[in-house]
Amino acid sequence: MNLSGPVDFRPKLISSLRDYSSKRFKADLVAGIVTGIVALPLAIAFGIASGVSPTTGLITAIIGGFLLSALGGCTVQIGGPTGAFIVIVYGIIAEYGLEGLAIATVMAGLILVMLGLFHLGTVIKFIPYPIVVGFTAGIALTIFSTQINDFLGLGLSDVPSEFLPKWGVYLSHLQQTDWVTLGVGIASLLIIIATPRISKKLPGALISIIVMTVAVYFINGIDGISIETIGDRFGALATDIPQPHGFTLSMATINALLPSAFTIAILGAIESLLSSTVADGITGSRTNSNTELIGQGLANITVPFFGGIPVTGAIARTMTNITNGGRTPVAGIIHAAVLLLIFLFLMPMINLVPMACLAAVLIVVSYNMSGWRTVRSILKNPKSDVTVLAVTFLLTVIFDLTIAIEIGLLLAIILFLRRVMENTQIRAYSGQLDVAEGTESTTHEVLDVAKGVEVYEIDGPFFFGVATKFDEMMRTSMAEKPLVRIIRMRKVPFIDATGVHNLEILIQSSQKDGIDVVLSGVNENVHRVLEHANVERMIGQRNICDHITRAVTLANSIVAERRSERQKTE
Repeated sequence: MNLSGPVDFRPKLISSLRDYSSKRFKADLVAGIVTGIVALPLAIAFGIASGVSPTTGLITAIIGGFLLSALGGCTVQIGGPTGAFIVIVYGIIAEYGLEGLAIATVMAGLILVMLGLFHLGTVIKFIPYPIVVGFTAGIALTIFSTQINDFLGLGLSDVPSEFLPKWGVYLSHLQQTDWVTLGVGIASLLIIIATPRISKKLPGALISIIVMTVAVYFINGIDGISIETIGDRFGALATDIPQPHGFTLSMATINALLPSAFTIAILGAIESLLSSTVADGITGSRTNSNTELIGQGLANITVPFFGGIPVTGAIARTMTNITNGGRTPVAGIIHAAVLLLIFLFLMPMINLVPMACLAAVLIVVSYNMSGWRTVRSILKNPKSDVTVLAVTFLLTVIFDLTIAIEIGLLLAIILFLRRVMENTQIRAYSGQLDVAEGTESTTHEVLDVAKGVEVYEIDGPFFFGVATKFDEMMRTSMAEKPLVRIIRMRKVPFIDATGVHNLEILIQSSQKDGIDVVLSGVNENVHRVLEHANVERMIGQRNICDHITRAVTLANSIVAERRSERQKTE
């Protein structure tokens, strides 16, 4: 990972167009049209569930989807609003309004661009899997919870945003269930579930919306039946692309929204890079992670000026694109164009879509997001993984997604450091030392270690967690004060500032007691750190040996010299 290297921004669209052909265009055209049709109900549903209008969801899919395909680092990635953002977007709007969401999204875009510029695209992939599964499952349950009101037709207007109070309100108003609305919701669910059994290429969500919209159009008004539609809730939807607009910035707003912006950026990066990784496995292409993050960042910087919400790569739409033959970013651009045409010419029809049908679409989305099979398999893993998953899941559901990610990451880091500390061994030797111990070598060379020489071997990284452990062992392992301490570091891949500090204290205290310190087997990286920290100057270049044989020989000679000097003085 080179943080200071050249800017790694090479959009796949440019390389894809070099050898573009009419055959590829035909494949991309079909894939783009199908993907655009599939994306339509999802964009509308995610927009409404996030607390904004269907128009906003579509605008996000059009502008964000176009920019992510044109500027991204994956050949088949389809961008747009996704279920992962629903919880965080809804919370930001509730607390800071639409302008606060716009500011947070732009800040998230800037963070994503910086991640790409500093070549951190691959680092995002190392976020612990239990955290990803935990907050994804938590988001799924939260999305499911937000749809109960519309699915049952309860007609509640002031539903609490918190999980537990929300379910308390639902349970206390179950008697208000509108059975006709519930029937529409159940019928929509059945159509979505049954459609893939007929053909996996058919968009179940879209077919469900078409069938149930027609049915509700004829049912509404019969014997006082009233099933709420998008038009009933939001009024006539606009059919014009919003004019770009700005917003007021202040340091107080930026500071308040920074944690939310960080969460949006991390969520977007994880979802986009996971989606591209899956896509690469199917198509055989190779995503440029840094370009993907920069492209996604630029999309998130642009979309808020048109009133949009956060955008990222969407795995369901990306898979639809791949399945239907899309192989270049042109398919993603066509998908955005299809949504634009629908937005310009078919929006009046969107007004007729029943809310219960959209609720059914999102319930299916939440089920697919839950990953319950993955959760079940992780429960068989070590307790540390289960703990991280459970904590992240509960914090996401009960409290806040931002808190869940922050504490989940912190807990994962603590458990990881604990695991590293447990696996890092520190051994003490005296008398004799087998040079080949701990290796696969069958040739054994046993060194005689003179009396007065202590040998300590550190097997693992010498960081702050291990430094204290090593210091304690140095104080308790040997009863008599030695003349020379050898610290064998052949298996130390790196050393951090705390490790260097403890080493400095050890050298200073040893020298004060008349004890020489010899370092053995120091690799190039560790040696460079010690050199910059002036440790080499403290103990002398002679006392840093590249092999334990030379270190023991040097230590034995130092002991012999000391004893010889002592005998002369006596």
